Parts: sequence; C-alpha cells; structure tokens
Amino acid sequence: MAGGDNVVSVVKRFVAFILLAALVGCSKPPQTPAAEAPQSTGLESIPMPDPAKYPPLSDMRGWKNPYLVVREDGIGIVDLSNREIRMLQPEEIPAELVSLGYSAWPYGRVVLIAQAVPKDATEQTKKELRKNRALLLGTLKELDVQFREAP
Repeated sequence: MAGGDNVVSVVKRFVAFILLAALVGCSKPPQTPAAEAPQSTGLESIPMPDPAKYPPLSDMRGWKNPYLVVREDGIGIVDLSNREIRMLQPEEIPAELVSLGYSAWPYGRVVLIAQAVPKDATEQTKKELRKNRALLLGTLKELDVQFREAP
C-alpha cells in the first residue's frame, strides 16, 4: 500500500498545482492607469499661431484675433467691430473663445492680452488684477492658446 499512497499523494499535489496555475492564470494583472488622452477643448481645429501674420507691435489696433482685457472685476473680451468690452468671469473664457468660431482666429491660436489700469490702485485692486491675470493665463495654457501682450 505504500506505493499506492505515493501515487495518491503525487496526484493530489499535481491537481493542487494545476488548480493553483489556473487561479494565477485567471487573475487580472494589476491595472496601471492608462495615459489620459488630452481633453477636447473645441479649439483643436484652429492652427497654431503664425507670428508672420501679426500686425507690427507698434500698431496693435489692427489686431484681428480675440483681444482680452484683464480688469479687477473680471476679464473683458473686446468686440473688435465696435471696440466694446463685454465682461466675463474667468471660468466663462473657454466657452467664449470656442464660441467665436474659426474666422475669429486669422493668426492662429493666439490672443492679445492687455491689463486695465485701475482707477484706484489699492492693494486689494492690485491683488484682484493679479488673480484674474493668473486665472486667465492658466486657462489659456489649458486650452493651448498662446498670447501676446498689448504694448
């Protein structure tokens, strides 16, 4: 019987090995986070900027791309047809730029930025200007939109 016990023991070990291999083979490998695809901004169809098309820095009145003005109370977008400024909150900038359409970007994906001179240059006003500028620049970076500073 000693020989029969050995055979049974070997068979049990073999079956245990097969079950263990099956369990290991069926388990999922650890999930590694996939590289996140860049989020669509709606501006991808606008080509990258072409500085050769920009007007001379000395005469930015001829600027045809979006023109933004940083103020202490928000970000103004200049209506180039009549030079009126419509105020926006920083979080409204992406939707506004996307809504302009392809024809608003003759120089490619670049905007002109100016900073308003506050009427009262208190520390609080300066702080709000810095905050709005930082929010705007961060938003433009996220949208992959370059900017030029108005002279």
